[in-house]
Amino acid sequence: MSYDLNSAGDSSVDAAESPRPRVGLLGTGPWAQRTHAPALAAHAGSDFVGVWGRRPEAAAELARAHGVKVYEDPDELFADCDVAAFALPPDVQAPLAVRAAAAGCHLLLDKPVATTVEDASAVAAAASGHGVASVVFLTLRFAQPTAGWVEEQTGRSGWFTASAHWLGALYPPDGTPGAYPASPWRKTKGGLWDVGPHALSVLIPVLGDVTAVSATRGPSDVVQLALRHASGAASTAVLSLGAPHAAAGVGLQLRGTEGVFDLPEWSDVPGAYGRALDALLAAARSGVPDARDAGFGLRLTEILAEAERRLDA
Repeated sequence: MSYDLNSAGDSSVDAAESPRPRVGLLGTGPWAQRTHAPALAAHAGSDFVGVWGRRPEAAAELARAHGVKVYEDPDELFADCDVAAFALPPDVQAPLAVRAAAAGCHLLLDKPVATTVEDASAVAAAASGHGVASVVFLTLRFAQPTAGWVEEQTGRSGWFTASAHWLGALYPPDGTPGAYPASPWRKTKGGLWDVGPHALSVLIPVLGDVTAVSATRGPSDVVQLALRHASGAASTAVLSLGAPHAAAGVGLQLRGTEGVFDLPEWSDVPGAYGRALDALLAAARSGVPDARDAGFGLRLTEILAEAERRLDA
């Protein structure tokens, strides 16, 4: 890998003499097509150079659409790239991320990092052990205005409680399925694992780490979490991918001594992905881990695994 991330942060280095970071994408599904690949192609500070996928024909099609190389072997992609961006099911992502880190690639991960604590620990350990930066793409932490809103709330104190709901209609009991119905891992793991990371990614930085969790099931794949946080505040999160279309929606409300604060609406997910890449490159240049790194991804996995254990108890 020829790109020197440290030089990129040095204004004394002529930009023409400092090649841009090369980014390779692993994954070819709808999420990769609609978000990852367009965002990487549009990113002003890096070069999108290649695609690998488990379906060679899909990888070739996506690579052709963006004028980049198609790779038959992920390790060849790692050897050619400075950043590995993942758009894969979590338990496919995790072992490949370990290999990417060993090859010296910085990691732009999707959520959840993995669905077992063992696999998520391996990713976090690989990133740390090989000295590469990592960022988990948690939409609400990079989209605007939600990312700024979360940052603003972390400066407040006196939190009492919070309630979150993320009710998707991916597998609705009525009407047409959502955008990603052919996603076996989502069908198997449900809203707890797919949208649970989004809710936790906001609740934890504001209210503090989760110190206790309980979980109950509802209709369809509904899971309700009751959480206690390090600040002493309590929160709840209702999560589902199987909501009726008329009941679907996302919301999060914080309540404390300073008042009531509601999560704003957001859009431009590809733009948010570009900002996640910005954060990864900044962490790689500075050597300072991003707060949304693989270690945070591991913590989310630990909480979700504990919730799942309590559901199955």
